[in-house]
Amino acid sequence: MSPLNDLTKLLKLHVEVYHNARVCGDWKIETGPEPAGKTCFHMATQGGCLLSVPEHDNWVLTEGDLVIFPREIAHSMVSQQPQQGAQQHLLISQSQKTIGTSMLCGEITFANPGFQVLLDALPTVFVIARDDSTPWLTELLNLILAESLSSETASNPLLDKLCELLFAYGLRHFIEYQNNKIGIVALFSHPKITRAVSAIHKKPDHEWGLISLAEEAQMSRTQFAQTFKQLSGWTAMQYLTWWRMQLAWSYLDAGEHVATVSEKVGYRSESAFSRAFQKSHGVSAGAVRRKGRTDK
Repeated sequence: MSPLNDLTKLLKLHVEVYHNARVCGDWKIETGPEPAGKTCFHMATQGGCLLSVPEHDNWVLTEGDLVIFPREIAHSMVSQQPQQGAQQHLLISQSQKTIGTSMLCGEITFANPGFQVLLDALPTVFVIARDDSTPWLTELLNLILAESLSSETASNPLLDKLCELLFAYGLRHFIEYQNNKIGIVALFSHPKITRAVSAIHKKPDHEWGLISLAEEAQMSRTQFAQTFKQLSGWTAMQYLTWWRMQLAWSYLDAGEHVATVSEKVGYRSESAFSRAFQKSHGVSAGAVRRKGRTDK
């Protein structure tokens, strides 16, 4: 899964936990439709809950199951068993003797605009069960719960970092075991195509062509081109350009000079690179560099 690791690193995901509390009483957590581009996840870290997603499905989430919304839509969560009293959201470390469910909710953002291609290739919602096939989920749950039980405040930067790992592992698990083999993520799990994708990632400045990429995949040129297109909807050359443009954004955002970035991503002409970057991102390379320097 090296290409997926490359993508995860490039997109620079950030998680902000906006809810980590023990929900007690006759409780219901409800979310309406959100603006495009919002990504979130939920996990019951103690107890379980019922998840309802209108027009999609209903799930019984047991302790430690992870639900991810690549594009947040209306959904709700309620207690598995009817509870009495007014709804309360209590600090987990101070409410262990109170009947309820500890609910963790976080929002994921990406520093690189290329994230949208990834999200578009994922389903609207998917659930990863905590079982024998997901030992990483049990390990992260234990770490998250230990941090929650020792925290005396609602916000915790260490919890945010643990949840970045939670999302990254969840994404990798979905692509390896649950994906529908369509879209950009399918490129990362195909046993032969992934070799060519890895080669692009390792040497973005190389003068790649259809023949050389097919050789990396150990496929005929025709078979490689057809398979790549069937999996992702893109040609290999379109993916090459897309990857180079995502790298370029990261380099420019870090303050590197346009000419330097142009060479690093395989363009011998700075003007040709600038045109490609403008077409890809809708903003000039110089503007991204200036903004990156200002934000630092």
